[in-house]
Amino acid sequence: QVQLVESGGGLVQAGGSLRLSCAASGRIGSISRMGWYRQAPGKQRELVATITGGGSTNYADSVKGRVTISRDSTKRTVYLEMNSLKPEDTAVYYCTALLWGIDYWGQGTQVTVSS
Repeated sequence: QVQLVESGGGLVQAGGSLRLSCAASGRIGSISRMGWYRQAPGKQRELVATITGGGSTNYADSVKGRVTISRDSTKRTVYLEMNSLKPEDTAVYYCTALLWGIDYWGQGTQVTVSS
C-alpha cells in the first residue's frame, strides 16, 4: 500500500503562485504514476497533472503553461508548482498514486484563489 500526505495549500490572490507537495510512503518503488486532481465545490473531481515512473508528464488543458508537476530524486515527493493562479483554480487538490492498478489518494489540501 501507499500513504500520501499533501501540503502547501492556502489562500493566494489571483496571479499568485503556490507549490503543493505530496509525500509518499509505503511501497513507493512499485508506483507507476503519481498525479494531482482537484475538486471544486459542486463539481466533479478532475485531472490536473500526472507524472509517470519514467518522468513523462501530462496536464489538463486548463492548467497548461501555468502548472508544473515534478518529483524529487528519491521519487518520494511529488510537487505541483502553480503560477498565474485564477479564482477558478480554487478547489481541494488531491494527490494520487497508481500502484498495481489501484489508485491511492491523499486527504487533500485546500487552495483558495481570491479575485
